[in-house]
Amino acid sequence: MTETTNSFTPDWVSPPGDTIIDLLEERYWTQAQLAEALGYTTQRISLLINGKASINEEIALKLEQVLGSTAAFWLNREAQYRVNLARMKQKTA
Repeated sequence: MTETTNSFTPDWVSPPGDTIIDLLEERYWTQAQLAEALGYTTQRISLLINGKASINEEIALKLEQVLGSTAAFWLNREAQYRVNLARMKQKTA
């Protein structure tokens, strides 16, 4: 038996907004509906989805209540995105 260890190092990053979009599509919701449910503007939701605004503790708790998963999931998803984004920037520098 041959053991091969390949480290997966993608050349792309996925913002938490990708997960949010997937959940919206499953529910047939619009970004405007999510904005209303969270109590944010559609502009703020757009920034979150595009990775231009970070998910903080307050937003994570609201996402937990509205979309499910846990606040910890949303915060971890954000942290992973930011670390991977920094890695990508480091590679191109």
